[in-house]
Amino acid sequence: MGFTVIEWRGLPKIRVRNTLGNRVEEFHPLEPGIVRMYVCGPTVYDHMHIGHARTYVAFDAIKRYLQLRGYSVFHVQNITDIDDKIIRKANEEGRDWREIVDRYSKDYFEMLRSLGITVDIHPRVTDHISEIIEFIEGLIEKGHAYVAPSGSVYFDVTTYPHYGELSGRVHPEQWRQEEDVLREKRHPFDFALWKAWKPGEPYWESPWGRGRPGWHIECSVMSSRYLGEQFDIHGGGQDLVFPHHENERAQSESYFGKRPWVRYWLHTGYLTISGEKMSKSLGNIIPANEAIRKWGPRVLRLWLLSAHYRTQLDFSEEALEQARSTLARIEAAAEAVERLLAEAEPEASLRGERLEQTRSLLDAYYAFHEAMSSDFNTARALAAVMEAVRVVNRQTLPSESYTGAAIAARLFAEFNHVFNVLGKRAATEGPFEQLVELLVKVRSELRRRKMFDLADEIRSELGQLGIQLMDYPGGKTVWRLTKKD
Repeated sequence: MGFTVIEWRGLPKIRVRNTLGNRVEEFHPLEPGIVRMYVCGPTVYDHMHIGHARTYVAFDAIKRYLQLRGYSVFHVQNITDIDDKIIRKANEEGRDWREIVDRYSKDYFEMLRSLGITVDIHPRVTDHISEIIEFIEGLIEKGHAYVAPSGSVYFDVTTYPHYGELSGRVHPEQWRQEEDVLREKRHPFDFALWKAWKPGEPYWESPWGRGRPGWHIECSVMSSRYLGEQFDIHGGGQDLVFPHHENERAQSESYFGKRPWVRYWLHTGYLTISGEKMSKSLGNIIPANEAIRKWGPRVLRLWLLSAHYRTQLDFSEEALEQARSTLARIEAAAEAVERLLAEAEPEASLRGERLEQTRSLLDAYYAFHEAMSSDFNTARALAAVMEAVRVVNRQTLPSESYTGAAIAARLFAEFNHVFNVLGKRAATEGPFEQLVELLVKVRSELRRRKMFDLADEIRSELGQLGIQLMDYPGGKTVWRLTKKD
C-alpha cells in the first residue's frame, strides 16, 4: 500500500457565533482575504489582571488562526487614556492624570510582550479629540444627538430603532444607564457623547464648551478611522456587550447610515475565582504580571486557551499546574518528533501499525482544524493535539515512523502558530545530543549485561537533569527533555 492514505483533505469552513442574533454563521469578511478586527483595549488606570489577559490572548489566537488559514488580519486595539476612573485615580494619588496613564500603559504593554501578543495599532483617545468632535457634530446634524444646558452632549436612543438587538435587551426599561446627571437627559437611557467640564478635570475645547469625550464615542471614532465605515470583527469581554457595544453600534450605524456596521461581534466569557467574577470590590483580582512571574507566560497562555473563549473560565492553582504538565508533554513530543525526522528514513509503504497510526494522526490533525473552525474552539483543538501526543508516544516513536512524525510535526507547528506556547528547544544540534545518545547507548549495554543498578543510576541522574528515558519493547530507548528554560 502506498501513500494515498495521507492525502490532505480540504479544511472545514470557518463558522463563528455572532453575539448579534446569538447564532452561528459562516465567516465571510467584507473583503476577500482581508479581515479587519477591532478589540476593546484597557482603560489604563490600574494594573492589568488575568481577566484582561484572557480577552487579549483569545483574540490573539483568533487572529493567528485566521492568518493560518490564509487571511491577512489588521488588528486594532485601543487605549482609553482619559476617563472618569483615570481622573479619580489621579485625584486619589495627588498626581497628574497623564502620570497615571503612562504608568499603567507600560504595565499593559509589558503584559502583551510577555504573552506574545501583537497588535497592529494602538490608537489613544486623546490623539483623536478633533475626530471625536466631528463625529458628534455629525450625529447632532442628523438628529441623533442633542446638547444639554450644561454643555454635555447626549445620544437620543429613541432615534435608533435597532437599540437592544445586540444585547438582547429589547425593552426600554432594560436600557437605563448610569450617568452623573440624569435630570438633563431627555430619556434616562440616553448616553453621553461629550461630558461638560468640571473644575479640576482635564478638558478640551469644543463647539459646546470645555469638556472631554464620553466612553462609548471613542471606539466608534477610532475603529472607523483605521478600519473603515464597516469592518469584520468587533471583540471584547462579555461585560462590554451592554452598554458599551450596544451604544457603539447605535451611534455608528446612525452616523454612517450603514448596517451592519460590524459583521461579527465576538465576546469572551468571564474569568472567575471559586465561581465568583473577578472584581476590585470583592478584592479577588489577580494581577497579570504576578501570574506571569509565578507560572510563566507560556503556561498562563495555554491555560487561558484551555477553555472556549465564550465560556466561563475558573481560576485555580490546580488548573495552572495541569496546564504546566500539559505543556511539558506537548513540548516533549514535539522535540522527539523533530529528532525522529532528522534520523529516520521515509517509508516506502505503510502497513499494519504504521498505517493505523498515520490514520490516527491525520484524524487528530483534522480534528484540530474542525475545532478551530467551529467558532475558534481552542479547548477541543487542544484535546486533538493531546490525542496526537498519545499516538506519538505509544506508536510513532517506538516504530520510528517517518510518515507519522511528519504528520505530527505539521500538527504541532500549526498548533503552535495559533497557541504560541512552545518554546525554543533546550537541546541544540551538536555535542549535547551526541552526549545524551552516548549515555543512552552505555545504559543499553549495561542492561544487556544485566548491570541494572548502574543502568538505573544513569536513568535517575539524567532524570534529575531533565532528560527522560522511555524504554520500549525490543530494547529500544527514546529520550526527551522534560525541563525547559
